[in-house]
Amino acid sequence: MNPYQNHKTITFVVPCYNSAEYMDHCIGSLLTGSRDIEIIIVNDGSTKDNTAEKADKWHDDYPDIIKVIHQENKGHGGAVMAGLREATGVYLHVVDSDDWLDRAALNLTLSKLRRFINSGSPVDLMITNYVYEHTTTGTRKVIHYRGALHRNRIFTWNELGSFKLGQNLLMHSLTYRTQVLRDSGLELPEHTFYVDNIFAYVPLPFVETLYYLPVDLYRYFIGRDDQSVNEQTQIRRLDELVRVTLFMVKAFQLPEQVANRKLAKYMIRHLGLVVAAPCMYAVLADTPEAFAQRDEMWREIDSIDPKLRGKLYRYQPAIFGTNVPGRFLRRLSITGYRLARRYYRFN
Repeated sequence: MNPYQNHKTITFVVPCYNSAEYMDHCIGSLLTGSRDIEIIIVNDGSTKDNTAEKADKWHDDYPDIIKVIHQENKGHGGAVMAGLREATGVYLHVVDSDDWLDRAALNLTLSKLRRFINSGSPVDLMITNYVYEHTTTGTRKVIHYRGALHRNRIFTWNELGSFKLGQNLLMHSLTYRTQVLRDSGLELPEHTFYVDNIFAYVPLPFVETLYYLPVDLYRYFIGRDDQSVNEQTQIRRLDELVRVTLFMVKAFQLPEQVANRKLAKYMIRHLGLVVAAPCMYAVLADTPEAFAQRDEMWREIDSIDPKLRGKLYRYQPAIFGTNVPGRFLRRLSITGYRLARRYYRFN
């Protein structure tokens, strides 16, 4: 007997915090007319609008599909964890309430997931493309994984290709088998932004089989001034960037604690990008307080793993210019950041 036969195909976890203005668009994009999906709306202590009432109305309209969790505010990580605890789908995907999924790509994704489930051996991780949607400018940037991942077939970490700049496995592109997330012991800190980096990092060594479906599924909204990825917001929340970075550094000693060497290499490279972020925003802030936070982060990293700094510099040379004295190299780093931002449009 297929152990997955009586389960929903997928659970979509939608964290909502004062999201009434845009959550309907998000939730509507997840509905496909099929009852084998589950949507868990997590109202994370919203107080400034009618998010709670809207969530309950969605449940009333689709009681077989949509669940609602009302909780005191715990931040993005606390909302994701609440959804994970209640999920009944074989797979799980987190969709932020100001983002949405492409309907055609979603139908193709669900069709493939159902085939995996019907086989009795579902893959551990499906990867799809995501799209930066700049609604204020009307532009978009697709992030794909051509050359890095095999398309349209099951593969393992041993078969990884070369990841180019910008080809990072982020929360938007990842549909985990739910049990993999639970087996990994994933815990996301509460009242902390940027925990999506942890979600896209800590469970990876627990993944054995992967599948890359090259469809543009996730639409990542860029444009609101209060978004966590906004440059000025990240400068203000530098302490939270540092907190998430140190959480990830403590998760694994690389490469020793990750059995697959190709995966360990990817994880070092990705960790380097995460470390580079608070370093870059400290440079952009250009204040004694910001540089002190950056330097304290490095002291903590050195105390956790004295060899890690050298590995990060090797795999992410961009870190170097944000950690040397003198304004010239820092200005070069800012120029590189601006060019990357213009090309990838990530905030």
